[in-house]
Amino acid sequence: MRTYWVAFAALALTQAAGCTTEADTRGRALFNDNCAVCHGRKADGNGPLAPKLEVWPANLSELALNNGGVFPADDVLAKVHGYSNSDHFADMPEFGSVFDGPEVMWTTADGARIPTTQNLIELVIYLESLQVSE
Repeated sequence: MRTYWVAFAALALTQAAGCTTEADTRGRALFNDNCAVCHGRKADGNGPLAPKLEVWPANLSELALNNGGVFPADDVLAKVHGYSNSDHFADMPEFGSVFDGPEVMWTTADGARIPTTQNLIELVIYLESLQVSE
């Protein structure tokens, strides 16, 4: 089974070559269709609905910057996936079937292997590609 790190390595190689993979396109589409209205197309927290929300959306483009330069992929995956539970935060919607689909194994930073849908992994990888360095 593929792991997150295998998918990430493939993404890094294609980005280095200037290519766009199908996974890149799907991750971008998932973000644009489900997240950009609140978080903005650049994931900077400035989507068109942001001013209307009770809690301003997080700036997702600075997650690595605010985490010592390391993108907290496991935390992002857990937070997005966790919103289908009853303990979701602020105005974050429940995504329901948005992340349904084939499962692959996600390998966490501490080595745990967790069955996770490919859609969710592609979204997390896309968010990582939006990170700013300053």
